[in-house]
Amino acid sequence: MRITEDTVKYVAALAKLTVSEEEQQKVATDLDRILDYIETMNGLDTDGVEPMSHVLPVKNVFREDIVTNQDNREQLLKNAPKQKDGCFAVPKTVE
Repeated sequence: MRITEDTVKYVAALAKLTVSEEEQQKVATDLDRILDYIETMNGLDTDGVEPMSHVLPVKNVFREDIVTNQDNREQLLKNAPKQKDGCFAVPKTVE
């Protein structure tokens, strides 16, 4: 499929781009080269090649979500100035 200047005008109108008369030939040539490259890529044998989402190998950098805290309520409340029912007691801030 060859890209013509009419095709360039049509695609430019769809994309709401303004392409001058001088640029139309260059854009047509560039789009032709892109389509030729895609044809080359389509001709490659990819049997047995597993699809991938990234060019480089990606690994999960997050750690497992493992609970490491223990039930230290009494130890934590030792520093509280006031306690009530096993919780911190704080002054009322809203009336």
